[in-house]
Amino acid sequence: MLLATLCYIEKQDKYLMLHRTKKENDIHEGLYVGLGGKFEAGESPEDCVIREVFEESGLRIKNPKLRGFMTFPNFGNGDDWYVFLFTATEFNGHIKHCNEGDLVWIKKNELSNLPMHEGDRYFLDWIEKNNGVFSAKFIYENGALKNYNFIQYK
Repeated sequence: MLLATLCYIEKQDKYLMLHRTKKENDIHEGLYVGLGGKFEAGESPEDCVIREVFEESGLRIKNPKLRGFMTFPNFGNGDDWYVFLFTATEFNGHIKHCNEGDLVWIKKNELSNLPMHEGDRYFLDWIEKNNGVFSAKFIYENGALKNYNFIQYK
């Protein structure tokens, strides 16, 4: 079981996206994803997302907003992933070079044109249309989304 965070930083109707092009044996190779990564010992979800965003982008997010909790059974290399999804609108710093790919601001209405995991399209749409917190489960087989479900909390 792997615990991770994922964050979509928002600015002027855009998200900061990471185009994954530089990491060897990357299950996200060539795709656009949010920023984040695995927990380190002793971290809370908020600690992890703040650290990961800073390490990948050079930006220090403030007050990340929890939007959802997602499970990805048997994803990629057969691991079960448990991911805390955040958005952030408050940040400072300057974008730096990322050793996993290229960081780019993408207009929200252009996200559908980008290569990304199919499930990402569903939860990005959900966070645009809803204000609460959700739980979701995404089932992938050989890189293809086979099934998913959402539960919204009020």
